[in-house]
Amino acid sequence: MVVGTVSGLKRVRLDLNLTQEEVCTRLNAITGGAATPTLLSAWESGRKRTGLRNRRGLCELYDEDTRLLFAHRDGLEATTSLARRGTANVERLLTRHVDLVAAMVEVVRGAEKYLVVMGSRSREPGYLAAIERVIAEVPDLVHYRVLYGPPRRGELDAHVARLLQLRDPMSRRNGVQTLHIGMVEPRSALERNFVASERAAVVPLPSFHGADGFDCGVLLGAEVAAGLVQHGREACASARPIHTAQALRRLSEATREGET
Repeated sequence: MVVGTVSGLKRVRLDLNLTQEEVCTRLNAITGGAATPTLLSAWESGRKRTGLRNRRGLCELYDEDTRLLFAHRDGLEATTSLARRGTANVERLLTRHVDLVAAMVEVVRGAEKYLVVMGSRSREPGYLAAIERVIAEVPDLVHYRVLYGPPRRGELDAHVARLLQLRDPMSRRNGVQTLHIGMVEPRSALERNFVASERAAVVPLPSFHGADGFDCGVLLGAEVAAGLVQHGREACASARPIHTAQALRRLSEATREGET
């Protein structure tokens, strides 16, 4: 998009005299997603791509043709800031288990607005304890924990139970739900594993040292992290919610019965 121009996506919103918050509320009602004003701003400027579901939702919301709303972006994906930065988005390559865990803890400790944790395999005590600590110490932090199937480790099962003790997913702080726990179904869904805040993210990678290892990954900067936070928010919004310790216990019991 040429600097100084206003995209069709933004122009239509302004013509309708709608705020970004109002658009996100209406869009999420259509899509069942979790779009935010920050993300909408990135769509309007062309800094981020709009997924197919949100693209269709915006066309329905504005009752406008896709060519009008997304002319500023179509065909320009290669010029997004993410693409321009390329490997500069990688802050650090993590090649040792101790470095991987330390970076994951670093992301957790730095979270102030959002903390997204994806996957059902976590078992590092220090990492899980760091998550519980930040949940206890930063009451306005919004935490999304997305599981792919029931917890596969006793340590993770106990950790999720402690999260439910620390916060009630059904309560609201200043009108905002601050704990979201969901399990992606069906179990055949491809599992994602990462931790992301509004500042940074860590994505584990297949081990560089052998098939049995879990010791490598990448530390990513704020722009990529923002996209992963949105990824987690949308995944959690479409997942089966776990609101109580009883629901978690029933889930774990059903899993154990299925394994016997």
